[in-house]
Amino acid sequence: MTGLRHPRNALLAAFACMVGLTLTGILAYLVPVAQTGDSATLQGFVALNRPRATELIDHVAHLADPKPYAVIGLALAALAAVRRRPRVAVAIVFLLFVNGATTESLKQLLAEPRFSEWLANGQIAAASWPSGHATAAMTLGLCAVLASPPVARPTVAAIGALFAVSVSYSILALGWHFPSDVIGGFFVASMWTLVAVAIVEALPERAGGPNPRRLQVLPSHAQSAFGPMVIGSGAVGLVIAAWVARPEAASSFARERPWFVLGAVTIAALATAQAAGLARGVRA
Repeated sequence: MTGLRHPRNALLAAFACMVGLTLTGILAYLVPVAQTGDSATLQGFVALNRPRATELIDHVAHLADPKPYAVIGLALAALAAVRRRPRVAVAIVFLLFVNGATTESLKQLLAEPRFSEWLANGQIAAASWPSGHATAAMTLGLCAVLASPPVARPTVAAIGALFAVSVSYSILALGWHFPSDVIGGFFVASMWTLVAVAIVEALPERAGGPNPRRLQVLPSHAQSAFGPMVIGSGAVGLVIAAWVARPEAASSFARERPWFVLGAVTIAALATAQAAGLARGVRA
């Protein structure tokens, strides 16, 4: 997502996200081997949901419910307005609406049961692709990048990606959605965000107003890397701590569930790429 200062590049990136969304839907509904992997990945996440962790997982999942989604989103729009970026503030409000509307429309339009034998009586709802919670979490992460000042964007992007991944892992552990639903939600959020960026960048500068290109203060490499390094180190530290605590169980779990490992890494990588790409490409 580099070079998003040019509306054409932002629109091309949005088109790429639309292609990714379409391919994800095709794989989720029409390709048997992908459906098998989807179900196997979900089974790995559900296996992580132990009674002692359920309350915390449920709390994290509900951070992307409609009420917190609206509150956080409007707060981000207010932040953009305080920074004297009214067009960004309007874009954020637009994204809060259009991303949710797109997700709900696709759910109803493409509603079709995807049966997994191991789920027994707890089958995923027919109207589940793409995930509304994953869309909401990624939308908030990307809007936070748009609302924040340039010097903070790398750190905000890292936090936003971590938030989207945390919510997505939680809804999977609770068995609300298939992994393909999460990936579809990420693509919806990024697609419309990039369209909004293209529109904002295409609008003419206000006469006599500040030139964002002149006023933008780019962070040094050390500053721009600090936030992601801290957050990434913390995430890696948690993984290492879990492995050290029960190395045999952790290794066995990963070996027995290769689809889970692939799915978890794919979701984390996609969230990171989308948030970081926006942070690198968008201007002040």
